[in-house]
Amino acid sequence: MKNRVMHTAGAQETIALGQQLGSLAQAGMVFLLEGDLGAGKTTLTQGIARGLGVSRTVKSPTFNLLKIYEDGRMPLYHMDAYRLEGVNQDLGFDELLDGDGLSVIEWPQFVPALIPEEYLKITITLAAEDERDLLFEAVGQVYEQLLEELK
Repeated sequence: MKNRVMHTAGAQETIALGQQLGSLAQAGMVFLLEGDLGAGKTTLTQGIARGLGVSRTVKSPTFNLLKIYEDGRMPLYHMDAYRLEGVNQDLGFDELLDGDGLSVIEWPQFVPALIPEEYLKITITLAAEDERDLLFEAVGQVYEQLLEELK
């Protein structure tokens, strides 16, 4: 496992960092996003979508649980597991994780059965009013390589 901390000063820097992540992402990858409400998980995902070439507006899937964006270079599966705490039924999300796109899961701690053996976990914390610290934890060689390439 490889760790790295990065800092962003404002939403535009968070989006730019996400854009780099999206441009480096490969099909089948899974990004886990953790952080308090309002930490910037969806803002980072908006950047990831840009890096994939998604032109649609990316919004939090809190009430839908899952939003799929297919207009980029690969599908983006954006999941929000916040409302799934304690739910023990199969919703079919595991099939997407093995699919041909990038899966981004907000609040992954509520769906531990979905978390694959290898992933990139990003924990976002508020550092100051509009500043964020992002802790990247790469589990698996492909994610460690991605972290090396991230500027």
